[in-house]
Amino acid sequence: MSVTLKSPPSSFISSSLPKSRLGFANGSSSSTLLFKFNRSFPVLRASSGSSSSVDTGLSTELDAVSTFSEIVPDTVIFDDFEKFPPTAATVSSSLLLGILSLPDTIFRNAVDMALADSTCSPLDNPELRLSCFVNKALVNVGGDLAKLVPGRVSTEVDARLAYDTHGIIRRVHDLLRLYDEIAVPPERLLFKIPSTWQGIEASRLLESEGIQTHLTFVYSFAQAAAAAQAGASVIQIFVGRVRDWARNHSGDPEIEAAIQRGEDPGLALVTKAYNYIHKYGHKSKLMAAAVRNKQDIFSLLGVDYIIAPLKVLQSLKESITSPDEKYSYDRRLSPQSAARYDFTAEELTKWDQLSLASAMGPASVELLAAGLDGYVNQAKRVEELLDKIWPPPNV
Repeated sequence: MSVTLKSPPSSFISSSLPKSRLGFANGSSSSTLLFKFNRSFPVLRASSGSSSSVDTGLSTELDAVSTFSEIVPDTVIFDDFEKFPPTAATVSSSLLLGILSLPDTIFRNAVDMALADSTCSPLDNPELRLSCFVNKALVNVGGDLAKLVPGRVSTEVDARLAYDTHGIIRRVHDLLRLYDEIAVPPERLLFKIPSTWQGIEASRLLESEGIQTHLTFVYSFAQAAAAAQAGASVIQIFVGRVRDWARNHSGDPEIEAAIQRGEDPGLALVTKAYNYIHKYGHKSKLMAAAVRNKQDIFSLLGVDYIIAPLKVLQSLKESITSPDEKYSYDRRLSPQSAARYDFTAEELTKWDQLSLASAMGPASVELLAAGLDGYVNQAKRVEELLDKIWPPPNV
């Protein structure tokens, strides 16, 4: 299992901080953790203009595409920081698993300090004690990450709470309190929540408190629209996962409609969600994740954020642009094109639990369930490992 920093962006970059690059990282247990920031790496930011093509004087494809969208390096956390340094991160069960498997990482002390916490250790109930340790470890590591990256740190909320609105809110409040104890301000934080109806409702209530949320596992337009109506700061759509489902299954009306129009269903979902957010003035930023190749990126230019694999970024960086370049760098998504997009009356509904459940097809239901299962299994593995090593020496 790879270690992931996927803190996948109102924006990951705080409005009170200088606008900067946004980075995410995947970890590998085979290397040593190393943070090195190369300030010569080109700043990747979204264009605020409405231009439809880039200046031909730009030297690489990476320069060209980053004129339109903020390109988010989905890099190996222990590798290639010289080329693609992360500037924001997610702390998650997956990351804790990687830290626990690599005792020499710079984050291991953060986990050890969590296990020595005087608040958690006296708890008699083993489940409550382990939950306390996990929360403390997430926040300790998140605090260390906040010192290393200029952008925001997104903290994963336990997926076992995915269908418990008030449980999610309580957990976020607990995490915020712990972050406050180590002086990490709320504007540096996002909270990553699965896009169940209960998660979307939790996002709405938390955003009303000024707490910024990052809704993940979005696989249908209904989820994206409900998340936008809730005011989620970040909505993350997994392009490649939707495409993979479509290649191996059938029977999802939303996906089949896209295919009948000759469109890739993953790209079509991002386009439709973007148009909805911008046409109707929602504050959410849209992130396209699980892109698989350069053509995916070219097809999504203009979306707020694109998470790109390192191999794709490297290919973009090594490709020189010229006036006769075979790819045309056109902005595919823009507020202007969104204004012209027509939605049906059914798509413009005020989403609630019943309408969302009715609108989610088999693809989004199955992919959401699979994502939750993966997160739950990771959380359980973290607890099992912490239980084995507690109490640490000298406690």
